[in-house]
Amino acid sequence: MSLTRKMLRDIKINKTQFIAIFLMAFIGIFAYSGIYGEYYGLIQTSDEFYSQTNLADGWVYNSTFDNLSVDKVSDFATQTDRQAVVKSVADLESKPDITLHFVENGTISMFYTTEGSQFNASDDSGVWLDARFADARGLKVGDNITFEFDNQTIEKEIKGIGYSPEYVFEVSPASMTPDFAQMGFAYLSSKAYPEDLEYDTLLVKYDSSDTKFKEKLDDSISYLSFTKKEDHLSVSKFADEMAQHKMIGDVFPIVFVLITFLTLLTTMTRIVSHQRTQIGVLKAVGFKDKTIILHYISYGFWPVLAGAVLGLITGPMIIPQMFYPTMATNYSMPSWHPGFDMSFVYIAIFMVLSSVFVTYLSCRRISKENPANTMRLKSPNVSTNGFIERSGIWKYLNFNIRWNLRDAKSNNFRALMTIVGVLGCVALLIAAFGMNDSLNELKSWEYDDINHYESKLAFSNSPNPLELYYVLNETNGSFIMQQSIELKANDMGDTVSLLVSNNTDLISYTNSSRDSIKIGEGDVSISQKLSDKFDLNIGDEIRWHIVGSDDWVTSKIGQIHAEPISQGLIMSPDTLEDQGLNFTPTSILTKEKFGENWESIKSVTTLEDMRESWDIMTSAVMMMVYVVTIVAGVLAILVLYNLGILSFTEMEREIATLKVLGFRTNVLRKLLLTQNLIFTAIGFVLGIPVGFYFMTLMLNAAGDSLYYVPSLTWGNILLSAFITFAISIGVNLMFSDKINDLNMVEALKDVE
Repeated sequence: MSLTRKMLRDIKINKTQFIAIFLMAFIGIFAYSGIYGEYYGLIQTSDEFYSQTNLADGWVYNSTFDNLSVDKVSDFATQTDRQAVVKSVADLESKPDITLHFVENGTISMFYTTEGSQFNASDDSGVWLDARFADARGLKVGDNITFEFDNQTIEKEIKGIGYSPEYVFEVSPASMTPDFAQMGFAYLSSKAYPEDLEYDTLLVKYDSSDTKFKEKLDDSISYLSFTKKEDHLSVSKFADEMAQHKMIGDVFPIVFVLITFLTLLTTMTRIVSHQRTQIGVLKAVGFKDKTIILHYISYGFWPVLAGAVLGLITGPMIIPQMFYPTMATNYSMPSWHPGFDMSFVYIAIFMVLSSVFVTYLSCRRISKENPANTMRLKSPNVSTNGFIERSGIWKYLNFNIRWNLRDAKSNNFRALMTIVGVLGCVALLIAAFGMNDSLNELKSWEYDDINHYESKLAFSNSPNPLELYYVLNETNGSFIMQQSIELKANDMGDTVSLLVSNNTDLISYTNSSRDSIKIGEGDVSISQKLSDKFDLNIGDEIRWHIVGSDDWVTSKIGQIHAEPISQGLIMSPDTLEDQGLNFTPTSILTKEKFGENWESIKSVTTLEDMRESWDIMTSAVMMMVYVVTIVAGVLAILVLYNLGILSFTEMEREIATLKVLGFRTNVLRKLLLTQNLIFTAIGFVLGIPVGFYFMTLMLNAAGDSLYYVPSLTWGNILLSAFITFAISIGVNLMFSDKINDLNMVEALKDVE
């Protein structure tokens, strides 16, 4: 009980240091469990959704699938189901696009109903509608909705509202973020089709690998294309998002934990060293070494345990909820909830055990000394003359530099801990600000260097050609064609974008250095990121077709361009027609603001709207940047404050000696400040490349759609330097009063 009271009294006296220990443990576990809780929440929520809806392992596309073809595939697939997928227009204001799925059985990639009745493949009177579209349009169960497609019109009652595993992510080829009021999907029974139905999509489940299944598929039937689950647009886009979050979770929280460990080591070393005399007294009055060690172990154990437990509880509760609202603007799932993994507990246990181990190391040596030696002050470290002292440079150095070099040499462990602590904090700041800079650079690249139009006019499904040409002339605009295409090369495939445009000054093509380039007539240009992915160079051949068309084209790469947002092919209308395909414009670009109402113009998007869409799309990453920046700043304060206390404690005797010799407080403060700035500068310089490496890892995990060119700007470096050195100087100024209040009699007691 007496030792317990002593511990509580010491904690009260040194409450600032123990609060710092608690906060370090709390922030480390809070960040780790929170960021990973958000990532595991995405994994577990999507896996649960995919499992409940029996998401397909692959999609086989053809103009039609007869019963014989289905029977052949069923011989080596565990499950098959047919659908007819039709693009339609809903008879609502502004004619939104709705993708209709006419389902034969509905057993694979099932519709997930959240309102109304469950999907019924035998019910030809109802439709099951996209929940996000229904919400945006104010539709509810029981309403009637009319669809127009292929010169057909059908009206159905909304029997259910919900989600589909194939539409977790969905955008049009001309957009970056989903506009749920203008696009959606619906599921209907195959019996609801007004004519004889020809199925064009075969959904399959299989136990074999994707490669083996495709080999069997090639040997059994003729088909247009095959897409495995990992390459499906919705699945791959959401997987890319999760991969980026995982990469952030892999890097940043580990740095937090390591910095916490180092700070805990230095803090407990200082506390035990400061209580050296008290340990000697305890030994003298009969306390055993084991009891004393356990007593001091509790100093680090209880604050770290409390911080770890609190971080373990609050991290998964708070951090994921900061990200899910922004995630829900781009992705559609029935629910969003944080995840949990036993690694959270393991890291918390590791943190607590580390505190025990570190404290044991701090007091083990003292506990082995006899009581008489322990009650004496620790002998100061002796520094011998090294290379610098023996060189001619030494005599040109002033007292400040000489003193700090000697002190750093005598206390090299403290110097190393300071440098490593600053390095970690700087690396986090550089990486966070670098991600912010990179996102801003991409935004500027896309909307300042490449696109120069004011408005983009998207066509309706059945536009009037005369109206289109009238609008084109009135706005002095330019036709463009944007489509999704499936591209294959070097035994790999992917769904990418196609841009076909005239030679217009409304779009400038660039290389990876953001320099303007020309795509010559007859050249098929592929984006830099896509060429890297497929290992393609100028002169190589690729095969591709427009999604929904049976016409495959073989083209030779004539140019490589760099596009930050959309990856795919670019060519002129004449080049497209040379490939045997028709130039079918989908939009008009113009420098003018367009506000007129034409039946053939479905929507008008300004460049400012696209900038806002970019901000929405990157909001989750920006939230991560803000979180990391704040936590890195807090860590820097705690690290430098604890190391500052350790430095002052270890130098009390030297500072007292200098005061006796007549050195003023301002001079002594300058000595401490100089040392602090030197260590901070070394840690800062070393932290820059580490931060750049972290940033590169983050950007490389951004997925296939975005093309980043990692760059380290002076603004990033200067802002990180300002934060780091401001904290360093601010912490140093906090010790001015400690110099004035130094007990010189106690500090100068002779070591016998």
